[in-house]
Amino acid sequence: MATTLNKRSITIARHRTSISLEDEFWDALCALAARDGRSVADLVGEIDLNRGGGGTEAAARPPSLSGAIRLYVLGRTQADKR
Repeated sequence: MATTLNKRSITIARHRTSISLEDEFWDALCALAARDGRSVADLVGEIDLNRGGGGTEAAARPPSLSGAIRLYVLGRTQADKR
């Protein structure tokens, strides 16, 4: 079964960027932002700032923004289940 990516453009850190995520991740991201009382763009901006990096090894490279969002949503979802 093929998954469909949904591309949306948002403004973070005063620049436009496009993010491709599956609908389930968009839905979860929007729900988390609403629960936190903030905009999706604000939450994505925070994820972008905190996605890390540093170091010189390939394993130390920060994930793509879409990947960082997926990891954030997964982490919050798992934390909520505990």
